[in-house]
Amino acid sequence: MIEVRARPGETQGTLWFAGRGYFCALGRAGVVADKHERDGGTPQGRFFLRELRYRADRIAAPATSLPAYPIDAADGWSDDPLDSAYNRLVRLPHPARAEALMREDDLYDALVVIGYNDDPVSPGAGSAIFLHVAKGQAGDFEPTAGCVALPLDDLRRVLTRCGPNTQIDIRLV
Repeated sequence: MIEVRARPGETQGTLWFAGRGYFCALGRAGVVADKHERDGGTPQGRFFLRELRYRADRIAAPATSLPAYPIDAADGWSDDPLDSAYNRLVRLPHPARAEALMREDDLYDALVVIGYNDDPVSPGAGSAIFLHVAKGQAGDFEPTAGCVALPLDDLRRVLTRCGPNTQIDIRLV
């Protein structure tokens, strides 16, 4: 079990896993109990980790027991609540609004899909909630759009002990 803990309204918290704590970035609205699309909140709750996606053109595949797939230039994630593929991997170009997974920055060089709002999908309840690479330095991370983020080296350490039964528990303290 991965535990993420943060104070109300804080955009940084602590991720605890395998007896070790890591500083992490959170959404610009902090941890929220009632997540909505584009609210900037990191959803509170317990969710399975679904899969790893990574930029094979930039990094070697991180060691993990999660299903792992290289990111393709046409990979996107639908964040349009009116799209039938909302909160799912899509191929770009896509007829509805979708976020490109192959980014210019390094935030998605490695990303883990968090199983939030995916079984079943509730349109407008939030999409594209990932565990990905943080921007900035520990203790001074930039907030995410609603994800949990770690420096790449820390993310790699965590991934070595993750598999299909690993869950992330995000809570306020």
